[in-house]
This record gives sequence, structure tokens and C-alpha cells, in this order.
Amino acid sequence: MLDQTDRRTPVVLLAGFAGPAMDGVEHIAATLSQQPGTVVVHHDLAELREGVVRRTVRTAGNSTTTVLELAHGCVSCTLRADLLPMLCTLAAREHVTRVVLALDPGIEAEALCHAIENVVVSGVADRVDGPAGRTVRIEAVLTCVEGQQWLADATGDEVLADRGLASADDERTVAQVAVGQVDFADALVVLTAGSDALDHERLEAVLTRLAPGAPVAWLPELSGFDAIEIGALLTRVLEDSRRGRIFDAHAPLLRGQPPLNTDCGVTLVEFAARRPFHPARLHEALDVLLDGVVTARGRVWLATQPDQVVWLESAGGGLRVGGAGRWLAAMTAQEQAAADPTRRAMAGLGWDDRFGDRAVSLVILAHDADPAEIRHALHWALVEDDELLLVDHAPERVALWEDPFGDWHEEPCADPTEATASASERTNRKEG
Repeated sequence: MLDQTDRRTPVVLLAGFAGPAMDGVEHIAATLSQQPGTVVVHHDLAELREGVVRRTVRTAGNSTTTVLELAHGCVSCTLRADLLPMLCTLAAREHVTRVVLALDPGIEAEALCHAIENVVVSGVADRVDGPAGRTVRIEAVLTCVEGQQWLADATGDEVLADRGLASADDERTVAQVAVGQVDFADALVVLTAGSDALDHERLEAVLTRLAPGAPVAWLPELSGFDAIEIGALLTRVLEDSRRGRIFDAHAPLLRGQPPLNTDCGVTLVEFAARRPFHPARLHEALDVLLDGVVTARGRVWLATQPDQVVWLESAGGGLRVGGAGRWLAAMTAQEQAAADPTRRAMAGLGWDDRFGDRAVSLVILAHDADPAEIRHALHWALVEDDELLLVDHAPERVALWEDPFGDWHEEPCADPTEATASASERTNRKEG
């Protein structure tokens, strides 16, 4: 619920992928920049390969562009060094009533919100060092979607660098960013030009399951989308919407109230089990999550890693696997007492005498896949009864099993403005 006494300066983030979606971002940014008290900030990464970022700041009567050199070649470090102090400075100005961040397609709103809340900003005049979140708050994340192209982007396996939207060493995929932009949105603007009725219905079915409760403006063209309509859309954002809050890996996987029926072949598949996966079989079964699936995510219990909560997340043809802390059952009593109370309460409802809170919990958003085949493949990957006995009574033998997920690597730039799910991850994409 919004706190009416919160006096921090509101920030609206505008996200969208290249093409018409970015035209939508530019249109909304230009429209909002004409409102008194609004400052629009945009970091353009088009010249990233030349080692520069262009920052443009716009208000109703002025526009200035500054060329920034990449801080030791790192986009996130450059943004952290430039944008976060700027937010603190703008928030201190009485005439600034709102800041709008028009994001380049290569900048993820979730990572930026994480930085705003957690990265300490120092050296700003007349301000005590601390995160920018002390003086600004996320009012909303508004994502623009190209109705004709988004689903193809969200289900492919192309990397950002192939489209010139990131540096060659950036392994993020187009699908990861496209899905993330919608998943993190508080409101959506869908540009419907060129889409037929079936495309519209299928896209609507996906969006209502990926971003349940987010108000949507369906626009055949941008010209009539004025400040009044933009304001009305933002006013419809639910009080309990995320508004920049980072997803907790131990929170319920189905947030909001998404439809659980099948519509235009689009459906949410829930998979839960109270026994672990055999790591080699799971690795073999993972292709079922990379074809005909928009996204899958959840907590995995691997037989070979009994203490570790493994986080699995896919987008289109790309997959990331990383750590999400330890199971409560693997913690000391003191560590359990310090864990989130809601997590402890939820775990207590299904606590197992042998394995505690260890469990498998996945949610898969399929658009062109058979839910029965998905469930069959995942069930096949679970340990069988004789293997479960080994998990319980001979973990030292289970530890010798082949584990393709045991070779995680740590990202070279462990920066909060990079992917926030985990510092340890592995990225796979479909071959061929």
C-alpha cells in the first residue's frame, strides 16, 4: 500500500525493447517531460562499442546531453557512478516533483531498482552517504511492448550482442530481457499495429499470466496517448504492485491472481515434489522448458546438493541456474531464527520429518507446449524410491553422482546493477 506520508521524490521507469517499443518509451518520456516539475533522464547505449554512453536530461524548457566514458569498460559501473548521485541531487531540488528514467533496451529495470535501494551513494553535497532509495521511491515501472514482435522475442534464443544492444561479452539473451521487462512491470503499453486478432488474444493470455494485475493500455497508435491517458494508466497501478521491489526467491512463485485456465494454448503449469531431482536426469530433461515455453522459474532440490536451494529460471531458449541460499533444514537453530518469518511459517506448514523444507517448486508459462509432456519429463527426472533411500541414508554416495549443475561460476563483475537473481549462475541456450 502506498504511504501518503512518504515525501521521497517519485521515480517512474520506462522500459521497452528496440523498435516500436522504444518509440513508445520515447513518446511517453517526451510527453511527461513537458509537465512542470518532471525531469527525464535517458542513458543511450547506442555507442557502447565506442566506449561511450550519452546521457540526456530533459525538462519542459531544456535538454542537455553529456558524453560519459565507460568506467573501466563496465556499463553498470558507469550508470552507478552517474545515475545514482544524479537521483540524489535531483531529489534535493524543491522544483523537481518527479524523475522519469527512460531506459535503454540493454538496461534492466529490476537491476536498476536493486541498485537504487542497495548501492551506497557517497560524495553528494549536503547529504549523508547512503542508498538513493532514502530520497527517491519507485512510483511505477511502465513497459512498452510491440504486440507483433514481443512473443517471438520472448521465446527465442538470440543474444543481445547479436542485435548490437550489448557488448560481445554480455551473455544475456533477447528473451531474458523481453520477459524480464514485462515480469517486472507495474503497467504495460501494448502497441498493436500490425497484429491480427489471434496474435492479440494470445499475447493478452501471456501478459495476464506473466504480469497479473498490471493495467494495460492497448494502442493501435501512439499519437493519441497523451499526458492525461498516461497519468490515468499510472493511477490504475495496484496498491500492492511491486513498484521496484525485488523478487524473493523464497516467496510464492504465483504472485497476484493469474488465470489458471488455458487460453489460446497459453497455460501456467505448476510442478511440485517432495523428493529431489537426480541432477543428470534433470539436465537431460531441461529441453522441455526451452521449447514452446515463455518462462519457467522456481526452487529446485538436487540430490547431490542437499543443503543448497537451487534457483532455476528460463526465458525462451535460455536458462540460468544459480544459488538461492540454504534450506532451513540445513541451517542452525540460530540461523533459522534469523530467517524471514513468512518463509519459516510457510515451511512449517509442510515440514517433513526427514527432509524438512526441502522440496521442488516450479511454475512454467507455456504457450506452445503440452503441459502433460512437461510434467512427465520432470517426474522422470526425480529420484526413484531406491535412490531416495540413498539420499536419506547414504548422502556420501549420492555426492559422487554426476552433477552437471555443480560447476557454477561467479560473474567477473559482481555488481548489484547486473543480474540480481544470483552471483553464481550458468547460462545455457538451445543449440541449432
